[in-house]
Amino acid sequence: MELTLKQKTAFGIGAVGKDMVYALSASYVMYYYQDVLGLSASFVGLVLMAARFFDAFNDPFMGVLVAKTRTRWGRFRPWIFSGTLLNALVLYALFAAPVLDEAALMVYFSVVYILWGVTYTMMDIPYWSMIPAVTRTPKDRENLSMVGRTCAGVGSALIAMFTMLLVGALGGDSERAGFRWVALIVAVIFAMTELVCCISMKETTPSEMKTATVKEMFSALFRNDQAMVVVGSIVLINSALYLTSNFIIYFFKYDLGGAGWKATYTLFSTVGGAAQILGMMVLYPLLRKKFSSTQVFHLSLVLALCGYGTLLVFCLTGLSHSLALLCIPGVVVFACNGMLTVLTTLFLSNSVDYGQLKTGRREESVIFSMQTFVVKAASGVAVFLTGIGLDLIGLVGNTEETGPVAVQSAGTLLGLRLMMTVLPMLVLAGVLVLFQRKFVLTDARAAEISAQLHGEEANHD
Repeated sequence: MELTLKQKTAFGIGAVGKDMVYALSASYVMYYYQDVLGLSASFVGLVLMAARFFDAFNDPFMGVLVAKTRTRWGRFRPWIFSGTLLNALVLYALFAAPVLDEAALMVYFSVVYILWGVTYTMMDIPYWSMIPAVTRTPKDRENLSMVGRTCAGVGSALIAMFTMLLVGALGGDSERAGFRWVALIVAVIFAMTELVCCISMKETTPSEMKTATVKEMFSALFRNDQAMVVVGSIVLINSALYLTSNFIIYFFKYDLGGAGWKATYTLFSTVGGAAQILGMMVLYPLLRKKFSSTQVFHLSLVLALCGYGTLLVFCLTGLSHSLALLCIPGVVVFACNGMLTVLTTLFLSNSVDYGQLKTGRREESVIFSMQTFVVKAASGVAVFLTGIGLDLIGLVGNTEETGPVAVQSAGTLLGLRLMMTVLPMLVLAGVLVLFQRKFVLTDARAAEISAQLHGEEANHD
């Protein structure tokens, strides 16, 4: 039985809700605890990085627990459902911090954020791991994976579009109250979307879930040089993305400024989120009709670098105070990021075939487990660098419930402009150099490897 449209839709809906939660945490926890509640940016960044690394290393352990689960509802759905409910509660607690003194707030944040990571892992690992259990053919698995990754991008884009608009609309002058309401809304949406996913995604094939330890993941990478290149690129691309998303809100609040900065930020984020979705769902398919995957990848990187470069020029020449002009490089950067997300998933799939041909071992589950691991680690490093950077430039948070936005020094604003443009440019330049020197899995080479593997399988049959 082929995968039905209902099942694909339900899986995609689950991805939207799941990544709305992840994007809210990844993009706004630093801002909420540093700027709204007044904790040190370096401390917040350190906690975020430590928790993300702990969470990344916790993924394989969660995989073992899921693999050993046996219930009448299947192996995966009980974990998805229970993990979703717990994570929704913790998400609300994360953005509904009580009024505490600094020391108590530091403890509260550290404990709650670690709990958020653990409970998110409870549902995230089984969500992606159930793909082989609800599909019968490799084509269905590839299609369902692409649906999930694309819809996850939609969830992230929705958070970028609407968060600060809702914070202002629901909280009025109090960002603290606004974030509490937004977290509640996202938590409810999250629970509803995963319930739809659990009801529709029934396991149709008995499957032995393969789990990988951290040692096995790195061993598989070291045996597969192309997987190392792709994973390294994923780390760098995601680092650039999280650096941008963490710095840009400070730019709109303190540099562009003005009483309506939330509306301006929301408009920019909406345009950027729409561009990201457009890049994944429209531009990528159009470009692939005329260019190879590697050509589209290089084009996306070069255009993203040009977008950041244009934004830097605008910032240094005073043109950055025009929202219309800002949206031009913004659209380019976000659209390219959408295409890069699709392409890195494709390249990772191709690297599995390459590894099988090279070593005789097909380590699909191990390699894709590594993807989750490195994305979390990359976001941890990026947010830590954001925290250090904010303290280095001396940014003064605006923790008053009401009143005007805090005024920053000229040096602080210059530092903010440089960090939100130059740092991502350096990271993406690293990706471009890495791919040009080390990546060899062109479309032709990938097709050749696939044909060779299928030929060997046919001979064995």
